Amino acid sequence: MTRNQIDRVFDYDMLMKDAANVTASAPAEVDSAAKIINLGGASRIDGAVIVDITVLEVASNDELYDIIVQGSASSTFASGIQNLGCLTVGALGAHTTRGDLAALDVIGHYEIAFTNEQNGTSYQYLRLYTIVTGTIDTTGINYIAHLAKKA
Repeated sequence: MTRNQIDRVFDYDMLMKDAANVTASAPAEVDSAAKIINLGGASRIDGAVIVDITVLEVASNDELYDIIVQGSASSTFASGIQNLGCLTVGALGAHTTRGDLAALDVIGHYEIAFTNEQNGTSYQYLRLYTIVTGTIDTTGINYIAHLAKKA
């Protein structure tokens, strides 16, 4: 397979999710706690979240996993949450519920491009949120993810 990905420097401080199975909808965790990244100001950041999926349960053919990059002006995400980018993966059969999505049902390396500025508002805080739908038997999805700011 041809590889057309850009190699990016990994910075542990930009880790947004540790390797761990996700079987229910929840914010992503690092060291068993929700991980929120402070971008350090209200300026625009263009970047990508690098997602490496190692396990993807699709046995029931109805599983979908939305990995969403979210922004907020609140350091606790108590209010003002904005979805900034999304990757949807899962079973081929489940994709028909969302229209003509290209089905991504294989483990591998993905990128979610985003900007933290939407409609004139810059969101200082970032997190990942995984929405899990369908029949999850045991494993769900397992992935690690980190933020890579555009140079």
